Amino acid sequence: MATKRSKRPKHIPPQRTCVGCRQVLAKRELIRLVRTEDSVQIDPSGKLPGRGAYLHDRKSCWETGLKGRLEKALNVSMTAQNKSELRQFMETLDDNADEIAQALEETSDTELS
Repeated sequence: MATKRSKRPKHIPPQRTCVGCRQVLAKRELIRLVRTEDSVQIDPSGKLPGRGAYLHDRKSCWETGLKGRLEKALNVSMTAQNKSELRQFMETLDDNADEIAQALEETSDTELS
């Protein structure tokens, strides 16, 4: 008697959690930061060796991450210079990303009700 094989699910992209807001998203939708021997740096390729953590491209997530969550996730103490470099990058992020994300969350909450 032939048994029916169950279909395998299609490829599911890797999921990662934003350190700032704890939201789980596809890995490619988040910005990876990596701990190197002497600092924490942004990893645009996602391939640098070392312990990594992920943040949204929202200022609110970066602010929360730089307050201490990022250091805890990477198990490192960041220098003042390293924090200032990351804050400079944070300032280049779009201010509207927070507003758009908030509107999307409100919309999804309304649809679920």
